[in-house]
Amino acid sequence: MITAYRANGEAVAISAATPPAALPDETVWIDLLRPNKEEDQLIEAFLGIEIPTRDEMQEIELSDRLYQEAGAEFMTMTAAAKLDSDYPVKVPVTFILKGTTLVTVRHADPKPFQTFSHRIQKANGQICESGELVMLGLLEAIIDRTADALERAGSEVDAISREVFRKTNASATKKTRNLQSLIEQIGQKGDLLTVIRESLVSIGRLVAYHVALEGMGPRKAGKESRQRIKLIQRDATSLGDHALFLSNKINFLLDATLGLINLEQNQIIKIFSVAA
Repeated sequence: MITAYRANGEAVAISAATPPAALPDETVWIDLLRPNKEEDQLIEAFLGIEIPTRDEMQEIELSDRLYQEAGAEFMTMTAAAKLDSDYPVKVPVTFILKGTTLVTVRHADPKPFQTFSHRIQKANGQICESGELVMLGLLEAIIDRTADALERAGSEVDAISREVFRKTNASATKKTRNLQSLIEQIGQKGDLLTVIRESLVSIGRLVAYHVALEGMGPRKAGKESRQRIKLIQRDATSLGDHALFLSNKINFLLDATLGLINLEQNQIIKIFSVAA
């Protein structure tokens, strides 16, 4: 599916049969969601670039994720999706910046894209005069979504901590069963934090690469763009530190839970030894 956005936020759905010359004027953002071959070819003819395939987007080599080609910047990051579920996933998202037009290529639908799209289409909504500002707006939406997920994860980790170290007079069997459930919760939070940290690292790399290209070519970022880039870098760094803190706390809780299970097992063995 192709959606083209004008600078005023107007969204226009594009089909693969649309001639390249018929794309909306003043297009600043072209969003490719699960594109097929015909849709890729349409955008390639419009901008004179080659859209990376899904396999190419999943390459882990930095040189395959951040590069220049045909006068365009190709930047692929790892985004976190399904953060509200128990099974978050990592999905690659490619930003292609050529001139004043941004192309996003994605095979999943992370919530920040929906949020940003609705925001710019509202009356008196956010105005995006160039593809670079659209990219920065999307990164800010991803950062905001990640911050909410980290805040929620922090509260849940605190609840797990209180459950691990609470005093109880329940039977050993019941306590052991509860501890086993806690281990599952700890594992889920550990997976969530791993996905979030990888996403934040990829955002930092993408922004650093974009800034480095500014000094190597004719492109000059405006004052607003430079300020927003600094805020994105600072937020990504601070959220990464917070995610690392929560990861360390998760590891501590896992060790403590395993220690409590070991104590419970030792007490049971002691009872059988005395009975024997």
